[in-house]
Amino acid sequence: MTQRLKIASIQANPVVGDIAGNLKKAQLHYAKAAADGADIVVFSELFIIGYAPEDLVLRPSAVTDCKTACLRLAAETKDGPAIVFSAPWLDAGKLYNAALFMREGLITNVRYKYHLPNYGVFDEARVFTAGHLPQPVDFNGISIGLPICEDLWQDTVADHLKDAGAEIMISPNGSPWRRTALTERVAALGEKVITEGLPLVYVNQVGGQDELVFDGSSFSMAADGSIVQSLKSFVDDYDLATWEKIDDVWTCVDAKKEVQLSGYEADWRAMCLGLGDYVNKNGFKQIILGMSGGIDSAMAATIAVDALGPDRVWAVMMPTKYTSGDSLTDAEACCERLGCRYDSIPIKPAIDAFDEMLEPFFKDLAPSTAEENIQSRSRALTLMALSNKFGPMLVTTGNKSEMAVGYATLYGDMCGGYNPLKDVYKTEVFALANWRNENTPKDLLGAETPIPTRIITKPPSAELRDDQKDSDSLPEYDVLDDLLLCLIELELPIEEIVARGHSVADVKRIQNLLYIAEYKRRQAPPGVKIGTKNFGRDRRYPITNRYRDKIPEGEI
Repeated sequence: MTQRLKIASIQANPVVGDIAGNLKKAQLHYAKAAADGADIVVFSELFIIGYAPEDLVLRPSAVTDCKTACLRLAAETKDGPAIVFSAPWLDAGKLYNAALFMREGLITNVRYKYHLPNYGVFDEARVFTAGHLPQPVDFNGISIGLPICEDLWQDTVADHLKDAGAEIMISPNGSPWRRTALTERVAALGEKVITEGLPLVYVNQVGGQDELVFDGSSFSMAADGSIVQSLKSFVDDYDLATWEKIDDVWTCVDAKKEVQLSGYEADWRAMCLGLGDYVNKNGFKQIILGMSGGIDSAMAATIAVDALGPDRVWAVMMPTKYTSGDSLTDAEACCERLGCRYDSIPIKPAIDAFDEMLEPFFKDLAPSTAEENIQSRSRALTLMALSNKFGPMLVTTGNKSEMAVGYATLYGDMCGGYNPLKDVYKTEVFALANWRNENTPKDLLGAETPIPTRIITKPPSAELRDDQKDSDSLPEYDVLDDLLLCLIELELPIEEIVARGHSVADVKRIQNLLYIAEYKRRQAPPGVKIGTKNFGRDRRYPITNRYRDKIPEGEI
């Protein structure tokens, strides 16, 4: 019976639907692990098709192609190490999320995911069938459990594997990033490890997929729940860990331990990885964005340069008569620091044309948001014309606070293909901008201190009318963001929000704005999920909705 195991953890970035490309990537990683003397090579969840495949796995041809690729990979194990691989797997007319054990040139064991997550960003129950409780796999006399992702978050599977004689668990994962991810994983998985006394090798996907970002941060736990191996966050990584059976318990005796990221650096890298992979995986060579001289566009431009490099970022200032001299100076200064292309295209001719066209209808009426929105939509038209003509993808720059209350123009500043700030509140934008000015993360492509101080310190303004400030229409952002946190992430009743120090009038007004802006958010571009409840995948409210919370009579 084997008393020593070398397990290679492959933390890699697949492209959803690129079965041939993902297979080639798996083969390259496998060859390295084999050359390093691995006994078992472990990949992340559904690596061959990429996670999350959503309804793509409902296409029979995609599932068939996945099986063909898996058989090709299995053939390579004839004279090499075993592989733990994950794929959509059709069995007796039912589709499963499966962990495949490959050795000696064959797929020798198939284990199906028992718990299918159907909450938050997950809807696996829509496309997969839940499997039976998985039995361990025997490998050279070692009993190995193969729980898949959610199987370790819920009760039952780890306990069943222990009762069935498993000695160690190897788990393929597709666990997306959110700010609480690391602590949640360690707590939830550590509980199962400690309770059952089963060591764990946890291999997670890395990379951006639409609104989700996978941070990797793969790790291994000893039987007592201590972390004995940790891979990097937000980048491809690899490690070959050595395990030995000591006092009848599998113990990791050699593995690397990288610092895994949290806090502002993790948020920043998530936004960079999400935007970068969206651009690269969809075949865009460049991005374009509107540069206003304000904090949001400066931060979006900085993220884009960090992710793609300055040569692939094009910033365009589109001034009107309301654009301040400071904004013009600040926008250009920021782009100089970033090293990206900067152009200025005054949009007065477009606004004058619309004024002339609409004058017969607007005459004798006081100016309103209609005229303000014409400015925003003229900018969108300009940027989309450049996008269509030269090919860069348009990036939008609205933050979560604005998206929440509808402080954004549909078909105007909301127009574009992707929004890296979509799940970041305004107060967090300021904090992250300050953090980025003080830090230049390695592996990113941007400059030091990229955002001029005045952009961060001046009062936010849309500059669509004279002397306009965001605070004219909204509470101060520290107040607004706490209200939104209560209404969105925490789903608190009004009386509890008021008890935090907010006025009843503010709570009712912001709740109403949140609900009536739902139709705008449904038409907004995707953006990186950062927090625990993003718009779109996590929070799905109806557009037509008359419900409003009411305070019971006499309570306040």
